[in-house]
Amino acid sequence: MLCNAPAVFIYSARMKLSVVIPAYNEEHYIGPCLKAVSREAARSGHDVEIIVVNNASTDRTAEVAAGFPGVRVVDEPCKGLSRARNTGCRHAHGELIMNVDADCLMPRGYISRVLPHFENPRLALLSGPFFYYDMPPHAQIGSMFFYLLQFFPNVIGQRILRLGAIAQGGNFVVRRRMLEKAGGFNTAITFYGEDTDIAIRLSRVGLVRFSMRLLMRTSARRLLKDGILSAGYFAGINIIFMLFFGKPLTREHTDVRE
Repeated sequence: MLCNAPAVFIYSARMKLSVVIPAYNEEHYIGPCLKAVSREAARSGHDVEIIVVNNASTDRTAEVAAGFPGVRVVDEPCKGLSRARNTGCRHAHGELIMNVDADCLMPRGYISRVLPHFENPRLALLSGPFFYYDMPPHAQIGSMFFYLLQFFPNVIGQRILRLGAIAQGGNFVVRRRMLEKAGGFNTAITFYGEDTDIAIRLSRVGLVRFSMRLLMRTSARRLLKDGILSAGYFAGINIIFMLFFGKPLTREHTDVRE
């Protein structure tokens, strides 16, 4: 089992857009996620492929995903979020690769909002905020404030200080050729900091943007399990460590699916 094999991308211009969904033990969430993605793919009128990466699941994740017409399931036996994203990208054919988490519900018009941004050939990555559909309203306000703060590192850090940029994992789209140029996802990072890492490296080969209009609906299960303040602290401190030191502070995390 070559868990540390380098990312080798299989390129074809056949597809315009690829949606890659890493999934570890997501049998209860992957169905609604795929329904939403399939609906938006059809509504957009664009050529879209949907890939689910079965990342060492021990439940019915692969079986549920395979039951959706047009959805391709690929296996990544070595558990790890970055590893799963890389595997999905290796099997994708799109010029643009849309990274969506298995507990996300893609909102209406999402794909149509993404594509005009990439008319700028310098754009390498586009990201946006999460809306936590099962989180209390007062906490939702706090999360929106946190996302507003992300404009500063993406403008000041990227264009003035040259530190890099940040993105929201589970809600970002990358340009394939720039992802290849940046070396793909860092499989040494299993969770915390994986999104900031790829945003930093992509900011060196193109532009990284964060749009509040590119909202993705998702579950707050991790925030509710870890505690909203605790989850916010770990997210924030690891962003800072990635920007200033090039590595996350936190190497381990509690998996909500176990």
